[in-house]
Amino acid sequence: MAQLKQEITLFSGVAQLSTTLLGTGLFMVPAIAASIAGELSLWSWVVLLIGICPIALTFASLGKRYPNAGGTAFFVRKAFNQRLEKSIAWLFLSVIPVGVPAAVALAGGFLRPLLPDALNHSFIAQSITVLLLVLVNLSGAKTSGRIQSLIAVSVFTLVAAFWWYGDITPSTIQMPSVTSENWALIGSSLAVMFWCFVGIEAFAHMGEEFKSPERDFPIAIIIGCLIAGATYWACSVVIVKFHAYGSTQFDSGSIPYLAQLLFGSKATLGISALGFAACFASINLYTQSLSRMLWAQAREYRPQSRIAHLSASGVPANATFIVGLVLLISCFIGEFTQLNLEFFLKLANGAFLMVYFMAMLSACKLLTGARRMLAYISLVMCILMMACLGWSMLYALGLFGLLVYKIKPVNQPNPNIAK
Repeated sequence: MAQLKQEITLFSGVAQLSTTLLGTGLFMVPAIAASIAGELSLWSWVVLLIGICPIALTFASLGKRYPNAGGTAFFVRKAFNQRLEKSIAWLFLSVIPVGVPAAVALAGGFLRPLLPDALNHSFIAQSITVLLLVLVNLSGAKTSGRIQSLIAVSVFTLVAAFWWYGDITPSTIQMPSVTSENWALIGSSLAVMFWCFVGIEAFAHMGEEFKSPERDFPIAIIIGCLIAGATYWACSVVIVKFHAYGSTQFDSGSIPYLAQLLFGSKATLGISALGFAACFASINLYTQSLSRMLWAQAREYRPQSRIAHLSASGVPANATFIVGLVLLISCFIGEFTQLNLEFFLKLANGAFLMVYFMAMLSACKLLTGARRMLAYISLVMCILMMACLGWSMLYALGLFGLLVYKIKPVNQPNPNIAK
């Protein structure tokens, strides 16, 4: 049976997860959250980080015990059955038409100022982004990890520069007081902010490619989440201080606005390059995880198919080409729908939350002792976040129910033979 190369180190793993969690989210979610909750969004980040910690730790325990490219789908099969495994795999893939177009469009928006006038078109920029994603993924996880490590350092440097030039010190930060009426606003902002931590389940697909998965995989998840959470909060402090929120222009333009305000117009091209790199890093891991999901399913159920083959460099090339084509089609459709980012984020978050919920439910059955208790806590956290999403959860719940109903049971005995 074909096996992926084990090339990911602890450092590159932390870099891949932290840049994935930051990626597109850093350039839109803090401003959108501040538009919903204002200064209270600073507390929203604290609440979200507290809520995500047990989920991250549970994912770390699952990945340590069951390192597999199938990710959550593999956990679900180990805990339950192949029918639910396939349903959750297709639910994960369903994020492509609702979540990925918005992310690629944002990356393309940063790329456009860097392109010559003849190529300065939205769909062309998105197509170039998808092509680069395919090329980087074909180069293997090791090269991808090095690229994302450089991007991670650049993003942290940018946020640190915002604090320096914005004259922000710990003594100047004032967390707003919270009353009972404020929790509704905090909950509403959490429905959007969960997008910032939806890379954990994608990262679970990379466990099989760690050099030392039992040691490094859980540490990478924990450190990556903490770094990303602290960076989001630090960026939100700057956005709130300079009131870079409250309009549709700020939803995806708060970071360029702050850069021009604090650094001057000379920084515009640099911010565009960094914005594209950060968004690219986020989508890159999803492209890896989606291709590995397809490959893992093919390896398990259709080992002789072309999708189950690996390239000479140990990469699921055919699966990567398929994901790239679907991304391109999704971007073409997304280009003409013109729906706002908040709408897409909530639908995608619903699908991700359902994936998280099934992973935590599997952990309740697969893990033991203190880890099982942590899984139960994580399950409650997922339910609370689902409540915050409200109607947006209907997309994920309806689709998951349809998948469970339509997918036929696997390896069931023929009743005629039994007779």
